[in-house]
Amino acid sequence: MRFNFDIPEPSSKGALTPPSQSRSLTPPSQSQSRSPSSATPANEEVEWVPLQNHPIFSNATATHSSNDIPKKRNLMAWDGASRLYYWDINTQSLHRISLRFGEPEPTSVLAASPTKVMRADVALNFMVDRITINRHGSALLLEGSDGIRVMYLYGSSSSKDSAVICRTVSVGSDVYFNTNNAIRTLKVSWHPYSDTHLGILSSDSVFRLYDLSVALEQPEQEYYLQPVERGRSRNASSICPVDFSFGGDHLWDRFSVFILFSDGSVYILCPVVPFGSVYKWESVLEIYNDAQTFGLKASSSKAVSNANLAISWLEATFPDLAEQAAEGGNQPALKSHPYALFDASVSLQGPLHKVYHGKEEDLSELKVSECEGRAVSFLYKAVSKDSVLVTAFSSGQLQIDALADEIQPVWTPGNQPRLSVNSQDRIIGVAMICETHSNELSVDHDIWLGHSPPLLKLGTVDLALPGKPESGSLISLFVDPLIPERIYSVHDGGVDSIVLHFLPFTNQKNGIDDDIRAPSVQSVLSTCQVESSVSALCGFVALSDSFGCSWIVGLTSGFECVVIGMESWNLLLPARIDKEKKFGNGNLEEAGDATIISKELLMGPKVVIVPPTSQNPVAADSIEGRSTLHQYFKLFHENYVEYAHKVYFELKHHGPQLKKIIDDQHARLREAQQKLAKVEEKQEKLEKRIDHVIQTHDHLEERLLNLKNLPGIHKKPLSKAEREFKMELDRFRGLELDALHTTIEAINGRIQRYSSSPQTKKPNQRRQIAGRRKGNAEDDEISHLKSSIAKLSIVNNENTKKVKLVDSALKNRESNL
Repeated sequence: MRFNFDIPEPSSKGALTPPSQSRSLTPPSQSQSRSPSSATPANEEVEWVPLQNHPIFSNATATHSSNDIPKKRNLMAWDGASRLYYWDINTQSLHRISLRFGEPEPTSVLAASPTKVMRADVALNFMVDRITINRHGSALLLEGSDGIRVMYLYGSSSSKDSAVICRTVSVGSDVYFNTNNAIRTLKVSWHPYSDTHLGILSSDSVFRLYDLSVALEQPEQEYYLQPVERGRSRNASSICPVDFSFGGDHLWDRFSVFILFSDGSVYILCPVVPFGSVYKWESVLEIYNDAQTFGLKASSSKAVSNANLAISWLEATFPDLAEQAAEGGNQPALKSHPYALFDASVSLQGPLHKVYHGKEEDLSELKVSECEGRAVSFLYKAVSKDSVLVTAFSSGQLQIDALADEIQPVWTPGNQPRLSVNSQDRIIGVAMICETHSNELSVDHDIWLGHSPPLLKLGTVDLALPGKPESGSLISLFVDPLIPERIYSVHDGGVDSIVLHFLPFTNQKNGIDDDIRAPSVQSVLSTCQVESSVSALCGFVALSDSFGCSWIVGLTSGFECVVIGMESWNLLLPARIDKEKKFGNGNLEEAGDATIISKELLMGPKVVIVPPTSQNPVAADSIEGRSTLHQYFKLFHENYVEYAHKVYFELKHHGPQLKKIIDDQHARLREAQQKLAKVEEKQEKLEKRIDHVIQTHDHLEERLLNLKNLPGIHKKPLSKAEREFKMELDRFRGLELDALHTTIEAINGRIQRYSSSPQTKKPNQRRQIAGRRKGNAEDDEISHLKSSIAKLSIVNNENTKKVKLVDSALKNRESNL
């Protein structure tokens, strides 16, 4: 399938005002509403149309010249569920398109019209070239050559001119887009285990990690890359970084960053963990047990030291790990804490060498790639147990390798990092110089020695790009969301599909590897831009649904949308069929035509060699004539009559066998028909069950919405400290408060009895004078007792008010819960 597209003549670029926002902002909380106000009129009905026929694509026109269009542009992004995002460069707005898969046909993609329009709350002073969305779909990255912005799609927003105004912040403007420096951003990517961390690789050979929830201008982590060992020299053009990729969900790969340099060499940074990122409990526990089981029991002291560093790093980064592992806990996830070794920096492992059939190549040679040109892009993909690395070169070639061993964390002792701490001595920033260490191959096969894992070559693919420019071709690599073994390459000529048929660990069965098959390449979309140096595609995404269907969506330079359905089933099956394998049915010992008719009969009768005759004619009734005729009859009988007898005998002998084969085929046919009949009978039941499940799902959604509207749904349960304080208050109210009331009542009764006593009214003056000193002492005690009782009454009243206040607050909280 090929398409020819014409790029229209656009106009010049318009000027935009610079933004005035430069302060640090915190992204909206995940608990806030995920439903911004509608960007379309309330009375406007939604219409579902094919995605390629959507009005926003059919009405779009190019407004920029071909020289202004960057070679690496992608104006489309997919959140992995049902929403497609498209950036309109003409209106500087974002369109959110709701998608529906499999309706009305299983292979169709429908889009809602009109779309929801979103705009930034600040003016953009640069042209957006690429958009990417984080893993949860809450924030969108707007990337350009002169700026980086992050647009928060949910949370607090406002509406203006039928568009949702979203909060947009700038990232790293002081470092990358300052007029006093010439640092360029080479690659910007969301971290796969955090929604607020951005990784940026720049032209100054520094990899920075930004936490958008803490600071927008100050990086959280900085790694200064030094790929050249001390005492060695390399070409300056070969040590320039080009691209990077975060590792996938496999052992230490999830804590690794793969960095590609222009000469095709690949380096690894491990471990690199964003502060506050979340990882699965089973994943972290697996590498923790591996380090304790194999690292600490290694025969080499160096391996034991590296394993001890890894264990201490894991226990400090995940404080609950050691305690939960000892107690056998099974919590769902672990949150990383800020930590860095004070006397060691992360080592830059590499360049990764290659192995061929178990033999390593000579590391003294600086040639790290067999492809021509310079490296332009890089892709990491985890496929089951394999870690696949794909490197694209400007010559149009792809180098596909797999890690032949597992990644281990490596530090350089004595290279102290620079730490930034706050007033509570908590780490808020890390900066370190990452140098390479000696990458000599180990003689033994012990693990945890700090050697970088080798690469196993899977194949080299030549895309055979037409009309390669002098500067080379720019190739972008994308993964298929449905089939991990499939990779898409987007280049000047269109889109190609590369399928990996062999992987070293995934294809291994019973200790025997399958036949190594080279990757297959298929042209999916050809734009036929032979003479143009501008990429014909301005957007590309790969879509998939839960029923096993996948599509690719492309946006041409003329802003036309192309949707192509991709084959998913039986894609990885081998092309050839092994005819030597036995049938599944044990009735037949062999397969093929040779089991029915012998090879001699299939070859036919032998060629009759007629003896030469004399030139003189011979009479038929003569002795010579009769002898010649008898000889002819004998040759005919030996060749044709005997062959016909053999054919008759073979057919008669194989008749029962043929009947047996036919009966077996009929039995298999009847069995297949019975299975089809059972499937047809169960189909109606399955449809009813599916309808019942759908109704139950709708009912549960309604109940969930009703529960969300309850007043106390957002109230949190009491913590442990709050529960203990409540118990103390209850005990104080039930016991001590009653005892205090009883004591006060007894004292009041004693005062009344004392005041009404007749001894205080006797008229004997002398006795009063004689006992004046004693009476004065008693009066002092009484006055002191009265003052104490008054103070106690005041304290009692205050305590009573506090108890009533706390009691009312607790009752309100319990009623809300």
